[in-house]
Amino acid sequence: MRKKRMNIADTGLPKPQVRDRKKVLLRMWGYLYRHKWMLLGALVLTVTSNLLALIGPMLSGKAIDAIGTAAGGVDFKTVFFYCALMAVFYIASSALSYVLSILMVKLSQKIAYRMRKDISDKLLELPVRFFDTHQTGDLVSRISYDIDTVNASLSNDLLQICTSVITVVGSLAMMLAISPELVLVFAVTIPISIILTKYMTGRVRPLFRRRSAKLGELNGFVEEIITGQKTIKAYHQERTMIGRFDEKNKDAADAYYNADYYGSMVGPSVNFVNNLSLSLISVFGALLYLGGSLTLGNLSSFVLYSRKFSGPINEMANILSELQSACAAAERVFRLIDEEPEPADRADARELLDVRGDVAMEHVRFGYNPEKIIIHDLNLHAAPGALIAVVGPTGAGKTTIINLLMRFYDPDSGVIKVDGTPALEVSRKSLRLAYAMVLQDTWLFHGTIFENIAYGKEDATQEDVERVAKAAKIHQYIQSLPKGYDTVLNEDGMNISQGQKQLLTIARAMLLDSKMLILDEATSNVDTRTELEIQQAMTELMKGKTCFVIAHRLSTIENADNILVVQDGEIVEQGQHAALLQKGGVYAGMYNSQFA
Repeated sequence: MRKKRMNIADTGLPKPQVRDRKKVLLRMWGYLYRHKWMLLGALVLTVTSNLLALIGPMLSGKAIDAIGTAAGGVDFKTVFFYCALMAVFYIASSALSYVLSILMVKLSQKIAYRMRKDISDKLLELPVRFFDTHQTGDLVSRISYDIDTVNASLSNDLLQICTSVITVVGSLAMMLAISPELVLVFAVTIPISIILTKYMTGRVRPLFRRRSAKLGELNGFVEEIITGQKTIKAYHQERTMIGRFDEKNKDAADAYYNADYYGSMVGPSVNFVNNLSLSLISVFGALLYLGGSLTLGNLSSFVLYSRKFSGPINEMANILSELQSACAAAERVFRLIDEEPEPADRADARELLDVRGDVAMEHVRFGYNPEKIIIHDLNLHAAPGALIAVVGPTGAGKTTIINLLMRFYDPDSGVIKVDGTPALEVSRKSLRLAYAMVLQDTWLFHGTIFENIAYGKEDATQEDVERVAKAAKIHQYIQSLPKGYDTVLNEDGMNISQGQKQLLTIARAMLLDSKMLILDEATSNVDTRTELEIQQAMTELMKGKTCFVIAHRLSTIENADNILVVQDGEIVEQGQHAALLQKGGVYAGMYNSQFA
């Protein structure tokens, strides 16, 4: 079935400015310049290899002239000499080209490694806000597909461009030496090729940008499908997701088709002009030969040089189409690298030392978007060693409070203090190290169980890890595994149950020597019996620590020193469990709805 062609002007993307393309090329040059000696070696090999190859047509012409005409004899010795010499030059040129190819592959791999490292470093510098607004699949696409596209362009296209430039310049010089009159043919055909190439590549460029963007969207959607398989099957939405995937896949396929379709038009169009130039050279060359101003060997050499001259121009047109894809991919990579990192600490920010755990929020106002405020005027105080529970309906702002305490986000107004010092006046690193944190969404990495538990404490010993594992009621299960604490967890711990993953993250938090602890639905994925055991163990371990607990199961916070009931971004009630039940307000209604 024939695909629908897209109007190349209707891409939905702004037309890139020339200065943007120059900026991308300059950024790429910056990566190349890091390996300037390899680049210089590649340049020397390119020049030498192509100059050796350019001698071949000249030797071919001399061999033809040595054959002689019908009235003369054939000088076989001279013919064989030039043929042998031509073979030597071509073999040497091929050997150098082979070495050059290996060098360029190594160079491109070094650059791809550096770009991936730069992206990895940048991802670790970006604020949480960035990841809340960008698909994981799209970010993976930039690290994998986009950098691979740039890598392929560097290893192939860059080498081809250098080769083409040397070949064109060398061939032009040799043609001028043979017959300046015939070179005038290119004064007509070359401008036509340049104008045609510039026009078509300018039109095609937005299509390659759209292609990269659509592939990123497709990867993001695929990542959602893979991570949400259980939910998709539970709700029997396979057909729905297949339909949505087909739509995304079609958009990506159409974007690929349109970019490749219009990009492939450039090469044949320029090739037509080059063939036209060859026809003109054949006609005018024959006239010069008949006039006696050009020998048959020189005419043969000129034709060979004209093919060498026109061939790279045709290849350049095809390469330019590939470069559009590489530039579009590089733009996406550099756009990620140029993302604003998490704001730096103040110049006078100090380290948070000897933490007592006194936390206060005064008149805090915050919204993820300026037009939608979530926290309106929040005031709370947690004394050192206190257990503060935060409850409320979904969307009330409970998790947002945790984000503000950890400085994943900063409040729009108001102040958050730790031990009487505004959080903005201390370094983020020292502030976050003062907290241990267990989230509802568990995160484990590919590594041993020991490594996952000891993740936040580099000097943790086997005894330390086993102690917290016992406290988290997971030690017995670990011991039952064939390799115990050396058991390797696969990606995100998918070879153990969700409850066991939660217990491991709880053990990880217990291991940290921090004065403040955050539990965001930390026991939501364990059964009731295990939950009670964990609560008993954690009650002992949390002594002397300021604890913030977000809970939907109100039975887990009955012993809290202070329960904050959050509704619409404000604390509507606070107090201890018994007092709030006696009050008969929002908390009492929530509690009775769970245990009625």
